[in-house]
Amino acid sequence: MIKNKGPFPNVFPNIKDWNIHKLHADRANFIEEINKEVFDRYKSKSNEEISRLIAKTIYSERIRIKEEPWKVDPPNEKAFWGKISRRLILDNNDEESKEANLKILKKIIHLYSEEIVATFNEGTFQFARKFLRVFFGRLLKTASSRNFRRLWGSKHQLADKLKVYGAAEEVRELTKIGTVVYVPTHFSNLDSILIGYIMDQIVGVPFCSFGAGLNLYNTGYTAYFMNRLGAYRIDRRKKNPIYLETLKVMSKQSLERGTSSLFFPGGTRSRSGAMEDKFKLGMMGTAVEAQRSNYQAGKEEKIFIVPVILGYHFVLEGKFLIESYLKNTGKEMYFKSSRDESYSFRKTMKFIWDTFSESSDINLTIGRPLDVLGNYVDKKGNSLDAQNNIVDLKEYFYTNGEVVKDRQRENEYTRRLGTKILDRYYKDNLVLSSHLVAYVAFNILLAQNPNLDIYAILRLPPEDYIFPMDEMKNATEKLREVLFEKEGKGEILLTNEISWEIEDLIREGIKKLGTYHAAQPLKFNKKGFIISEDFKVLFFYHNRLDNYGFEKAIKWKAYKLEEVES
Repeated sequence: MIKNKGPFPNVFPNIKDWNIHKLHADRANFIEEINKEVFDRYKSKSNEEISRLIAKTIYSERIRIKEEPWKVDPPNEKAFWGKISRRLILDNNDEESKEANLKILKKIIHLYSEEIVATFNEGTFQFARKFLRVFFGRLLKTASSRNFRRLWGSKHQLADKLKVYGAAEEVRELTKIGTVVYVPTHFSNLDSILIGYIMDQIVGVPFCSFGAGLNLYNTGYTAYFMNRLGAYRIDRRKKNPIYLETLKVMSKQSLERGTSSLFFPGGTRSRSGAMEDKFKLGMMGTAVEAQRSNYQAGKEEKIFIVPVILGYHFVLEGKFLIESYLKNTGKEMYFKSSRDESYSFRKTMKFIWDTFSESSDINLTIGRPLDVLGNYVDKKGNSLDAQNNIVDLKEYFYTNGEVVKDRQRENEYTRRLGTKILDRYYKDNLVLSSHLVAYVAFNILLAQNPNLDIYAILRLPPEDYIFPMDEMKNATEKLREVLFEKEGKGEILLTNEISWEIEDLIREGIKKLGTYHAAQPLKFNKKGFIISEDFKVLFFYHNRLDNYGFEKAIKWKAYKLEEVES
């Protein structure tokens, strides 16, 4: 079974030695360099192309301001775009008109780069460290005997609750010799801060730059911290080419300066609860670009890609996410039950108490590190081929004996990298007891209703059904045999709990599954029977083990549900 790692001391104990600190200490020059590179990518275009690009940008921004205004938006932006619109020259192709439009382009690029690039403040970071220690401790520690004072105690070390597995030592070594890009799975709004905290406090590597949706800046306290923790701002409402190019150039130049970064290849949180099965490759492509750019500049420093797989027994937004997924995929076939919106006062109070009293943990697996082409790397940063022979990464960027930019080639490298990351997600996925029991229970539910589609199944009344313990034990045992086989082949990872006595495993999984939901996906009722209070949330947690083909590995129809006698 896989072993828990850390905590380790930081490889660079002085924050002033961190590249994220150095980057933001030079923020003004960083922004100027971004502005210049983005401008250089457009200046050779014709005036007709430039004016058309600016006109489309103005149009999309005016639509955004009118239809999707946010509190965080600058109060003068409507005036800015109005002024830009009046100065834009559309009809003339002379050099004077092009110069005027290029000046407008510079203003737009600078507006975007100033918006995107945040700052990093050492004092705020030190405060955030302490705050997060309390916050995660409050979220995860046990308050036995209903003693609220123990929420702040130190008896249970936080590192025992935030568990790290996998290539922690390798990442520590690679951090000393190159730039690390973390590419995690994405299930919760807590992911970025959680990963940053674990990497800093448990793995012992410098804090990384990460993207934060601009909507998170709508709250004053959130905006204060995000602005000072090196989180670059992403406005997902803005999809015009100038904005996206500025964002990508910022990422590329940040990596060239050696700043560790975090990208979510899936782009957004998994609405279904399943592991990602496809990626948005735009930001990952900046890692390939930055590696080639380093070589062009005569620098041998490599950029390392580290898959990170988060394992939650609960996802705070789980109910919202699965509702969003079903509404989007089911359209008219999905009807949200009105009773999902209301709970009794007793259940609400129980939910609040559980938030502070139940013991849980969060698991993070650091996958095997890669180079920007998807080759595995060793602790010394050497790229390895399929036979573990050292390969020269630089040669992959050569044309006629020198390193040159080749957009088509680099796009192919990015796709290759994405495929390898996806492969590592599934192989480095750590199966928790809660994942296992949710998968087993929901597949029994599916097997007993073969003529119903998923939306009809989710409309079944949960209070009418019981999951018999004998059926759960038998099915769990069968699935566990398949898991052990896949683990032996290096195709999945298992926690120590998976090898427990089968009934203990089931009880532990049910205890931890969706602890923080008011209507629990699985629980024991007063009579000791296994029941579900919410099939949709059970479906959400079941999906974590989807896409492995387990639904075909077992004869699920052999297992029965019991209906509650009226």
